[in-house]
Amino acid sequence: MTESFAQALWKNFLGPSPNWYKQTVVAFLLLNPVALYLLGPFVTGWILIGEFIFTLALALRCYPLQPGGLLALEAVLLGMTSPEMVFAETVANFEVILLLMFMVAGIYFMKELLLFVFTKILLGVRSKVMLSLLFSLVAAFLSAFLDALTVTAVLISVGVGFYAVYHKVASGQAQASEDHDHSDDAGVGDQHREDLEGFRAFLRSLLMHGAVGTALGGVCTLVGEPQNLLIATVADWDFMRFITVMAPVTVPVLVFGLTTCALLEVTGKFGYGARLPDNVRAVLVEFQAREESQRTPRSNARLVIQAIAACILVVALAMHWAAVGLVGLMVIVLLTAFNGVVEEHQLGQAFEEALPFTALLVVFFAIVAVIHEQHLFTPVINSVLAMDSDIRPPMFFLANGVLSMISDNVFVATVYITEVKDALAAGAITRAEFDQLAVAINTGTNLPSVATPNGQAAFLFLLTSALAPLIRLSYGRMVIMALPYTLVLGGVGLTCVTLFV
Repeated sequence: MTESFAQALWKNFLGPSPNWYKQTVVAFLLLNPVALYLLGPFVTGWILIGEFIFTLALALRCYPLQPGGLLALEAVLLGMTSPEMVFAETVANFEVILLLMFMVAGIYFMKELLLFVFTKILLGVRSKVMLSLLFSLVAAFLSAFLDALTVTAVLISVGVGFYAVYHKVASGQAQASEDHDHSDDAGVGDQHREDLEGFRAFLRSLLMHGAVGTALGGVCTLVGEPQNLLIATVADWDFMRFITVMAPVTVPVLVFGLTTCALLEVTGKFGYGARLPDNVRAVLVEFQAREESQRTPRSNARLVIQAIAACILVVALAMHWAAVGLVGLMVIVLLTAFNGVVEEHQLGQAFEEALPFTALLVVFFAIVAVIHEQHLFTPVINSVLAMDSDIRPPMFFLANGVLSMISDNVFVATVYITEVKDALAAGAITRAEFDQLAVAINTGTNLPSVATPNGQAAFLFLLTSALAPLIRLSYGRMVIMALPYTLVLGGVGLTCVTLFV
């Protein structure tokens, strides 16, 4: 029976997504105008946020760019925001877009070195507790000097590299070409399926420890997160001043965060504790030995160039020579020029991972524009500013934390620090109170926001990466695995803000 045009149109809409998912998205689009008419723009704005979170939560059913983009387009058509406002939000976050476009691609050209180094670490450290602590510590240290998205890109590259190596063997294609599809399990032998599931669980736990590590380190320094630089600029803090004022909160949080990492691996709760299967370790050991035996002067020269570029990258970002994205472009030029990557299609592969997420981020800015234009956070801000000065810092921490769980923490920090600056200019608060609230805003937007991928761009990047479906890392699973960290980081952060700030 020939399908009708309507049936074909429905099948094409959002592609292979389940019918119930498509129907839900259509219902959102049909009900929003009715909600705007009956309930007004403020309530409809919060409904829109909930709908957008739904698309993020089910990112494995359908990439959020399409359904989220339809919601954003509808918001513009309904007058809840304007194209000019969306453009303004995008321009305000242009450094983040540059970072995604160029830094992530730069890391792609470093993957040979990264896989070499992290394979050494993974195979050299037998204890899963020590390995997890090492991943978290390295991610925290790098995030203190690099952007968390850059570090997450490294973790994703390493994870995909590990997974691809074993998946080829599990599929009976140990000598397969580079175009092996490691997302297809059809060729995986029955004797390998249990090990593959164990390997997925192992990688999930390592990646989550590393992602949380980016939050632990990212909160500590001026360059760790985009909102840190924003807050420091408004507060007129230099690099060392920022570290000093944040230390009463960030140091205890780091200690308790690493302790939580170790306890989760020891207890095996919340999806942690999986060990590297012996068969997988054997495959990786064999892979490493084969790679070492096949190493040539040219491949060694590539590793040396990548190592030099990595050193230049760290120095450039630590010294803040230029915007992070421009540093990434410099890395691309250096690595491709000196390693002979000169064909256009070779360059294009490096941008495949980041550009879909870049587009999604711009859609996210459209939702942020709705939040801004409809003043959705204004009642919360006004109520907190009206409280006594003694309880303002912890309340700011909580308010920022809750809002950052469901919205962009850069936007939340922008709104709050602007309001606090205005209060200081109006004489409503003293400079000392301003510093206290700035610390609360920075830690509040960085720490409790690990609760969901919505709050941390690095988490969202991981969720929407090519690696997430390979290791079965869904939105719900990320939330569950992040829960103990959320409670510890949020609780310790709130306690320190209350006692020491």
